[in-house]
Amino acid sequence: EVQLVESGGGLVQPGGSLRLSCAASGFSLNEHTIGWFRTVPGKEREAVACMKSARGYNYYADSVKGRFTISSDNAKNTVYLQMNSLKPEDAAVYYCAADLSGSDYLFTYPYQYQHWGQGTQVTVSS
Repeated sequence: EVQLVESGGGLVQPGGSLRLSCAASGFSLNEHTIGWFRTVPGKEREAVACMKSARGYNYYADSVKGRFTISSDNAKNTVYLQMNSLKPEDAAVYYCAADLSGSDYLFTYPYQYQHWGQGTQVTVSS
């Protein structure tokens, strides 16, 4: 059974940092595409960062380039999202998701991912 379990969300002041973790089970991270998405009320879910480590592909939304980093620990089968210089507009529920379709492409749309975690809340406020 495929499972994704996020952790690491919380309250942080503007300019601060958080590291989100997503522990995966039921498949190997390094063979598939993993993405971090976020959603806020009234807006569509958007891709923040995605990776296909077997091909060395990474994607970052323009709004987070230079501030967020996606990485993985294959031994732990865990993917991380390091978020630095956080802004109030980064506040959202963050989800990790897995594309297990076997495609060679790095997808960035939510509908292209089949498996989702439960989400973790990130609040950026002073």
